[in-house]
This record gives sequence, C-alpha cells and structure tokens, in this order.
Amino acid sequence: MEQGINIELDDKNVIVMKLLHYFITEKNYNPIILQGIENEIWLENMDEDYKIVRIVSNYIHNDEQFKFDIFKTKRIVKKIQKKTFSFHMNTLSFFLDLGDNVNLVSSKELECIKVEDETDIKKSNLIKGLFPDLTKKLKFSEEGVQLFIKITNDINKHNRVDAQKVDEVFKLKYPVVTYILICLNILFYIAPILTNTYEKILSSFCIYPLAIRLGQYYRLLTGTFLHANIVHLLFNCYALYVIGTQLESFLGKFKYLIVYLFSAITGSLLSMAFLKNGVSIGASGAIFGLMGSLVYFGYHYRIYLGTALKSQIIPLIVFNLLIGLTLNNVDLAAHVGGLIGGYLITMGLGLKYKSSTFEKVNGYIISIIYFIFLIAMAFIYSIK
Repeated sequence: MEQGINIELDDKNVIVMKLLHYFITEKNYNPIILQGIENEIWLENMDEDYKIVRIVSNYIHNDEQFKFDIFKTKRIVKKIQKKTFSFHMNTLSFFLDLGDNVNLVSSKELECIKVEDETDIKKSNLIKGLFPDLTKKLKFSEEGVQLFIKITNDINKHNRVDAQKVDEVFKLKYPVVTYILICLNILFYIAPILTNTYEKILSSFCIYPLAIRLGQYYRLLTGTFLHANIVHLLFNCYALYVIGTQLESFLGKFKYLIVYLFSAITGSLLSMAFLKNGVSIGASGAIFGLMGSLVYFGYHYRIYLGTALKSQIIPLIVFNLLIGLTLNNVDLAAHVGGLIGGYLITMGLGLKYKSSTFEKVNGYIISIIYFIFLIAMAFIYSIK
C-alpha cells in the first residue's frame, strides 16, 4: 500500500522557502554553515551590496533578546569578514517572529526587517530599493507539497550549476604558457653563454633608460628575459613555476600571457624612473605582476581561497617587497610596477563568472591611465 508524502507548511515556513529560493536561485547567494546557530539561515554573496542575508525564524519576544541577537550577529559577521578578507560586510536580517514589544532598530551595516507575511515585504521601501523584483519572485502557482518540491528542485539545480562553474575554474589545466616562458628565460641565459655573446646580448637588450628614450623600446620587454647569474635565473624560474602554473590554470592561457607581458613592461617603466644611468634585468617585475593578478583572483574567489590569500599570498608579496628594501641590487621599483600592473590588467581582462562588463571597462580605463602615468615617470620625470 502506497503512502503519500505529508509535509506541513505553515505561513512562516512558506515565507522562508520562498526567500531561500529567491536569494539562492535569483541572486546567487550561498548558504553559510555555522555551528551552534539554530532557527537561522545565513546566506552570503560577496558581489552584492548586502553580502550577508539572515532569515531568522526563532521567536524574539523582548528588546533584550533582540539586542543580544544583534550582538551575536555582529560577532559572527566579524569572523566572516576576517575569513573572507572583506573590509565591509553589510547584513540584511529578516525577522519572521518578533514580539509586539520589540523595538526594531537598524544600523548602517545591519538592516533589520520584520516579516509576518508577504505584504510586509511588499511595503518595505528598503526591499524595493535593494531587491525590486523580490515581490514578483515570491509568487508561485504551486502550493503545499508541490511548492516544496518545486523550490527544492530549483535550488538543487542551481547548486549543481554553481558547482560545475567552480570545478571549471579550479580544475588544473596544462600550463603550456608558463613552461614556454620558463624555457625562454633559460634559453636567453644559456644560449649567450654557450656562444660567448653574453656581454653583447646583455648590453644590447637590457633595460637601459638612456637607450630606451632614444627609441629602443623593445628593451622594456627583452630585459625581463635576461638574468645576471644562475642563482638569479633559478630563483625567478622557480617562482614563475609555482605561481604561474596556478594562475594560468585560473585565468586561461591568453589572459595569463597578457598579464605577464603587461606586468613585465609596467615593471620596466617604473624601473626606468629610478635607474638614472643604471641598468636592470630579470623577470621579477613580471612575476610580481602574476602575484598582483593572483591577489585580484583570490579576492573575488575568496570563499574558496580566503585562507590562502590571507596566510600565504599576501605574506609572500610583503616578504619579497621587504627583501627588496633590505638588499642591494634588487630593483624594487620593477617589483612594485609589475605588481600594480598585474592587478589592474586582470581587472580589465575579467574573471570567468565573476566580472561584469562595467568592472572590466573600469579595469581597462585604470590600466591605461596607469600605463600613461608610468610613461610620464619613465620619460619625463626621471629626466628632470
């Protein structure tokens, strides 16, 4: 004998399900797993103005309970901020069961809305401004069990698609461009030594400001493939292998190559401004550009790389910049120029499933302004 599924859905549960459906399938929020938190659902989307949405269904019957809830929420949000490397984290809380004596108070970073039924959402000016389509999206033709099945299937389908996107971005690909760049760096070091032309190649292709200002612009790039000695070469090749293989997989071959070349040139340009009559060689400016690109990528995918960004990537950059400050014969200007260049051009190139057209246009505009600024520094400021 078959038995039907008996699911009791009161008005509160219906509102919770509809809100979940909207924020997950329409606004790409993801659930946050929190230990010890009951009768609350936390959702996050780091690309929205309100990065955290809370749906609170437990009964809060007086102001003291409400104040404690706000205190607890702020503590949890601060922990999420640290984990996700976020500076500001606006939070929107839906309270579905507030006592009549509770004085609902919002703050700049923590907005609170009382929702007893769907009409409260329709009346909210805050919701109209933040999520103008929410009211329409709460309308379903299904009811009861059919509504539960519909919402559950939609959320599961959305989560599967999201998982496929993440797998596509983070799936390791063969880093052919990185290997080619490593081979070029090795070739430009070994070939001149074997042919006894090292000094000639160095003088003809290094980053030499006086020669570049006379029209030998190719030195801005060729100088980044030359190295002073075997230790210099091995150090840069190892750094390129460690960082490049990961970043090429994340960005794709074409974008990765653009980041490398742009960073190499911006590093050379800033180096020119401080070299005076000196010369510079090495791939470190380009490698710092890859680090800058990795920071941009890590920030936008910080749900997955937040810990690595804070504990590995940022400290690695700071450590290497400090080395440049303390050691002689280290071109710190090239490091800084490449680092900023890599970050900005990645903004322009965009990240798959993350960057909007508006963000990419802004990235290209800022990259062009930065490039022009470096040209002025290299060709005008340094001459004065």
